[in-house]
Amino acid sequence: MSQSSGQGVTITGCGSAVPQRSVSNDQLSEIVETSDEWIASRTGIRERQVAGDGESTSTLAAMAARRALEMAQVDAQTVDLILLATSTPDDLFGSASQVQAQIGAQRAAAFDITAACSGFIVGMSTAAQFIYSGAYQTVLLIGADVLSRWVDWGDRRTCVLFGDGAGAVVLQAGNSDGLLGFELRSDGSQYSCLTLPYQSEGRSHSEAVTTQQGGFQPISMNGQEVYRFAVRQVPEVLEKAVYRAGLAIADIDWLLLHQANQRILDAVAKRLKVPGDRVISNMAVHGNTSAASIPLALDEWVREGKIQQGDIIAAAGFGAGLTWGATVFRWGQID
Repeated sequence: MSQSSGQGVTITGCGSAVPQRSVSNDQLSEIVETSDEWIASRTGIRERQVAGDGESTSTLAAMAARRALEMAQVDAQTVDLILLATSTPDDLFGSASQVQAQIGAQRAAAFDITAACSGFIVGMSTAAQFIYSGAYQTVLLIGADVLSRWVDWGDRRTCVLFGDGAGAVVLQAGNSDGLLGFELRSDGSQYSCLTLPYQSEGRSHSEAVTTQQGGFQPISMNGQEVYRFAVRQVPEVLEKAVYRAGLAIADIDWLLLHQANQRILDAVAKRLKVPGDRVISNMAVHGNTSAASIPLALDEWVREGKIQQGDIIAAAGFGAGLTWGATVFRWGQID
């Protein structure tokens, strides 16, 4: 990638956090008409974590952030910017500043990014621009969502899919560039395929003043359309990002997709001719954690020693908006 400041981006640490409470498919079958076999065969998911008392988007995000900073050996007080990719802030005005306070990053600017399941990919390219420009040296990027707040637990089409969690990475200025390429896309004409909509109830206070007051409705999704969209668009955007990186798909060590559905992962990998043992998947134990899914899976693979220093990762997010995007990056310190 080109940088006006002459400095590149190095990804030096990662971390993750999930709630303590796990909900299995068998437990869900006590709530709605479903079964472990039905869920697992259609999604690849067998359990998910659900936030309980004292757990929230900001607390999970802060825990993941601390672990990423510890791996990167970075003091929170030296962080310049915190980006929180989330669709479920604890406060509608945003939660990045809450995380800033919780981890003691007093000098960091902080703001939220809302791009649903593509949020972490959007956040990574956004963080890189601040470093390329020379404005900041250290950026903490977090993806965190608590979608259990917005799931209709009586709708078996959606309640079986989602879990809660957070993942984070530390990006720092370096002499070499670890962010090799990216591509971002949106198509608002298909927004109705996956929504968490506000619904106004309307309220009149007087003849002169009528306000729109209401609330958000549970997640609604057209699963078949989202599946078709993902298997069509995700391989294309990955190929574009890999091309921008000056690489071929064969040069990629790991394919890291948003953990939405195992069938989507399998279809994308097959189209790109990526071997199954090079596809990162942890949705069986976490479900779809939205903006958290990519950094959560990354952190687990790094800590298990599967991803090694210098490995090249092609990552793609896709979801509500509809939004989708991909980035190609090299893991770890490369100076």
